[in-house]
Amino acid sequence: MRMMAGGGVGSFFLLLLAVVGTTGRIHRLILKEDTRSRVHLNTFGYYTNGTLLVNLTSLHFRTDIALEKILIGFSLSKPKTEGVTPYTTDNSDMCLLRKYNNPNGESIILFKFDLKNKTVSMKKSGPQMQLLISDSALDGTARAKKEEKPMQDKGGKVEEQKVQPSGKTRRKRGTENNKNKDLTKGKVETKKKAKPETQEETFKLGKTNDSYSFTFYMKVPSPNVQGLYTLRFHNCYEAHSGNKIIPFDMTVEITAKNPRNYLSAGEIPLPLLYLVMAGFFFTAALFWVYLLLKHRYSVFKIHWLMAALAFTKSISILFHAINYYFIAVKGSAIEGWAVMYYITHLLKGALLFITLALIGTGWAFVKYILSDKDKKIFMIVIPLQVLANTAYIIIESTEEGTMDYALWKEILFLVDLICCGAILFPVVWSIRHLQEASSTDGKAAMNLAKLKIFRHFYVMIVCYIYFTRIIAILLKFTVPFQWQWMYNFLVEVSSLVFFVLTGFKFRPASNNPYLQLPQDEDVTMDEVLTESGLLTGVTKVKKTSNGREQIRDSSV
Repeated sequence: MRMMAGGGVGSFFLLLLAVVGTTGRIHRLILKEDTRSRVHLNTFGYYTNGTLLVNLTSLHFRTDIALEKILIGFSLSKPKTEGVTPYTTDNSDMCLLRKYNNPNGESIILFKFDLKNKTVSMKKSGPQMQLLISDSALDGTARAKKEEKPMQDKGGKVEEQKVQPSGKTRRKRGTENNKNKDLTKGKVETKKKAKPETQEETFKLGKTNDSYSFTFYMKVPSPNVQGLYTLRFHNCYEAHSGNKIIPFDMTVEITAKNPRNYLSAGEIPLPLLYLVMAGFFFTAALFWVYLLLKHRYSVFKIHWLMAALAFTKSISILFHAINYYFIAVKGSAIEGWAVMYYITHLLKGALLFITLALIGTGWAFVKYILSDKDKKIFMIVIPLQVLANTAYIIIESTEEGTMDYALWKEILFLVDLICCGAILFPVVWSIRHLQEASSTDGKAAMNLAKLKIFRHFYVMIVCYIYFTRIIAILLKFTVPFQWQWMYNFLVEVSSLVFFVLTGFKFRPASNNPYLQLPQDEDVTMDEVLTESGLLTGVTKVKKTSNGREQIRDSSV
């Protein structure tokens, strides 16, 4: 089974080298003949002074439709509700660019392309009017501040006009007094109505042959507008006859950055988090090896497999920490470290499900040879788990905007659920097997004790799967943007707790119920041992003087 895992690593090694170069926060997305109406380009959490640079180097349409009929552009938005990510709120099929002339008070920035006049109209609405937007990263901040200053001065004059007329009205009487009040009231109302709810600006759209280019720069100036922003590209043309969507080719480079590194606000603590968790797993693995050496007469092969799993897990998340560190510093991963992480992640996933399946079938504790049912489980679960880990690697190494990203994400979710469900079958079968055996002869106490542990193990697996796949993900969708690292923290801590509890229940010790065999030599093991031609006639168990177990053939 280890050979299967190793073979899986070898077969995907070239794949890892091919895709790992795209991992990072400096994105370069190339789309060919894309027909989607909405392309998710990037989601990033910005702190104050965080920046976004979008460089659309090439945009080409494969159509003969008149340019004025093509409605395309970008949108930059954040969730309406603080602490709710855009994955849970973005459920509308309506093109956001159609709201350009009527934003309805939404906090959003829209970039609408006018291909005929070679311009890009930008409109900011809501709190996002505070964001600094320019078509150049060099003078964007200075230019935006220069434009904001006259608006503030103008606002100050409005306040003075409100005060001065009201002071004059106190010195006048009669009709003149009423006229001044009416004029003052009218001026105030006029100023309130004139208060801008949106800001609009026009940028230049470049064109070379049939290809368009555009660049814009965004900066978060204050804590009031920091948050989780989502960048999308929209292709909103709908023909009344024939094709609904216009195919397009696009090359875009996106650089999202916070003041100190290239990590999103919710990812900044991850390098330290994974480094600390790697230390915990490595310490647990060393302690487990110490127990194996101390109780070597009660050690089975599966105990060493559990040790290999713990060490592989610790090395995997150590490489994960190194990978995130280089992304934070350079904006992209170093290929060598990324490949090492993906290989160890693949091995860890295979070892985890192999170990859980072996424990679930009772191998080495209750029986020593796998039945046909058990072998079928391994034939199904292990390839699926390798596929799930491969899908995870591809998702991690693929840009969010590609068409394959959503497909592999759905494949990963489906395969992972199938693996988690399949891994429970051996445990259920073992429970039924022990339950039947406990009611047939005098070894009921031993089997009931094992049955109890198997039930505990079953509950542990269910809780672990539900917590890491459902509860932790729900928490990720509801916490504020800067606390999204809590999802990774909860997953790693729950994995560590699950490893420790499993090791405690199946530790190599003389008082472990799995290792306590009946003292009566007449007690048979037919119901416990798996039916196999290799064990024909094996019915008795005897404990030798050195504490080891000896199986005797009744036919001798």
